[in-house]
Amino acid sequence: MPQPSAAPPAPAPAPEAAAPPRPRPPAVRATLVASAVALLLIAAIVLGSRLLRNFDSALLPYAVATVFLAFGVAYRYTVWISAPPARRLFRQGWRSFFSPENFRTAPTALPRMIATYLGFQKFLGARSHARWAAHQLLFWGCLLAAVITFPLTWGWFTFTSGTGSGPGYEMRIWGFKVIGFDSASVVGWAMFHGLDLAAGLVIAGAGYFLWRRMRDRAATTGQRFGYDLIPLLALIVVSVTGLLLTFSEVFLHGGGYAFLAILHMASVVFTLIYIPFGKFFHIVQRPAAVGMQLFKYTARQNDKIFTCRRCGEPVDTAPYIEGLRGTMRELHLEFDEFTTYCPRCKRILRGGAYLTHVKRGFS
Repeated sequence: MPQPSAAPPAPAPAPEAAAPPRPRPPAVRATLVASAVALLLIAAIVLGSRLLRNFDSALLPYAVATVFLAFGVAYRYTVWISAPPARRLFRQGWRSFFSPENFRTAPTALPRMIATYLGFQKFLGARSHARWAAHQLLFWGCLLAAVITFPLTWGWFTFTSGTGSGPGYEMRIWGFKVIGFDSASVVGWAMFHGLDLAAGLVIAGAGYFLWRRMRDRAATTGQRFGYDLIPLLALIVVSVTGLLLTFSEVFLHGGGYAFLAILHMASVVFTLIYIPFGKFFHIVQRPAAVGMQLFKYTARQNDKIFTCRRCGEPVDTAPYIEGLRGTMRELHLEFDEFTTYCPRCKRILRGGAYLTHVKRGFS
């Protein structure tokens, strides 16, 4: 009898397609970036101080705090721009910054925005002239203190006397002479008391905001002690203890100077470490807003204004609306069409939806 034929062999399973590499979690990527930034700062301190020959060991706690500051700022900034809205803003800002077309059509746009939006913060003047003035005192005082303190802490700036006791001094950067000055002159006094001037500006600005948070009902209702008051108190403590060091040296012949130096150092280290994790982080975020303002400005020059789908009133530029809709789609928000209406029509649509779907259920 004929034997039954053997069953055909089963087909070999198709090879599975290689899965795309999974991106690193934001925390891991942020840790790597922050570690690289901290290591680069350490290398810059070593090289800038001429292999630590110009590094003052008494300032070591300040230098360590700045390394932690660099790590914290880089970590939080990397996590921040990993979110879809911030990432889109970040990319569009840099794309506008490096666009040859923008430089050709609006060469002065970026300098003007840096000066008005970042430097003098004119947008604050629309809220209150007093708040704008206080913010300017705080901003320029902190900037002056940072420009002086950080290079001195890292050993990049040195002041040397050719005669041993003065009055002639030389300011050197990375070991190279920049200027010479007389310590008894106005320039010399400003050189050695720049931090005192910065402290006066900071105390005036922070004092106003602290007074406002104690008296203004609109400010007191929503403030939080750790987020709103601690930063102001920290700035005032740093500034006051710094002025007390000068007071001890000039009027008390060094009395209590050692204790005040430790107290000032502790307040500065705490403030530097607090910056990446508190309200001060908006200082790092603010330059990104300049990039977004540049993107919106150049889009207004080159693109048509998008009009409301309901009333026809201008809303914003088409690239800005499309970017906002793209961000909402990335966040899986199912109402991105809502961005194509002006604020007034949004309120009308919300009110109509409430009347239709909510009030209908009430007898």
